[in-house]
Amino acid sequence: MPSRKTNGLLITFEGIDGCGKSTQLKMAARYLRSRGLDIATLREPGSTRISERIRRMLLDPRLDMSDITELLLYEAARSELVDKEIAPLLAAGRIVLCDRYYDSTTAYQGYGRRLDLTMVRRLHEVAVGAYTPDLTLLFDLPLKTALTRRGKNPDRLESQSLAFFRRVARGFREIARNEPRRVTVLDARKSTARVFVAVQRELDRKLKLPPLP
Repeated sequence: MPSRKTNGLLITFEGIDGCGKSTQLKMAARYLRSRGLDIATLREPGSTRISERIRRMLLDPRLDMSDITELLLYEAARSELVDKEIAPLLAAGRIVLCDRYYDSTTAYQGYGRRLDLTMVRRLHEVAVGAYTPDLTLLFDLPLKTALTRRGKNPDRLESQSLAFFRRVARGFREIARNEPRRVTVLDARKSTARVFVAVQRELDRKLKLPPLP
């Protein structure tokens, strides 16, 4: 993907459903704001009017759609998010924390749905251009544990088969192996507080923050 020239940073939080990434993102935002940094938080799909409407379609368990339709809807929501939020925020020098990004589509639609990975990655390039993450935190949790954390009313994606989620988990592991400089794998089996210690360490390293007194 092409490189970009902005002062801002894009940090993404990834993992299978139930891994705790959303909780860790909220804690990270509070922590970085306490250090005086200008933070924006976003979610995928969502965070714009159009992307939120697409999100409702994608997660609606009453809807049945083809795998290609699903993939294209995710990329459409992502393109809108980049155009309306991520690009302007990074241009303004903001630090953006995003709950999921294109790695989720690689894992869920590429590996989970078994769509052609070359096609999936090409669509990522179309949707995001130069706006690739500066750091991705991948929260690794055994699938059996993650599945026990699902709510009583799973959405359309959460309702998929065990075999599907096994492929998704393998996809995330493959992404981390292929891009070790960008993707940091964190052990999400630990308590929320202990996981956040690791998150804080990675944020401090990436942002070159001095130790707290």
